[in-house]
Amino acid sequence: MTVLVGYVPTPEGDAAFSAALQEARRRSEPLVVLNSPRGGAPVSVDAAPDDAVRRMSERAEADGVALELRRTTHSGEAADEILRVARQVDASVIVIGLRRRSPVGKLLMGSSAQRILLDADRPVLAVKP
Repeated sequence: MTVLVGYVPTPEGDAAFSAALQEARRRSEPLVVLNSPRGGAPVSVDAAPDDAVRRMSERAEADGVALELRRTTHSGEAADEILRVARQVDASVIVIGLRRRSPVGKLLMGSSAQRILLDADRPVLAVKP
């Protein structure tokens, strides 16, 4: 089994990565970092920059955790991609970062985190920065 974290280069993504690294170390499991920007966009703020990837790799190595980075684009909802990869790697837990949203924002835009929490068939650890 493995720990899966959905990562975007934001404070929420950094908090999720830190929690996932701690969880992987505690469980003695490898860590899969999924960075999946939406396909077709010429530039995506969701794509992890190389320096962030290097820092994550260095932290995992220092903690003795095997890290696999998956940089794949997705079409559709990010939640679907996270749930698909969780099944594929047989994740023991999914770690996601939460951001504060207004009730109106949730109503109009939906929430990937909410979809993951409701649809996952395995434990989900949701963290805030």
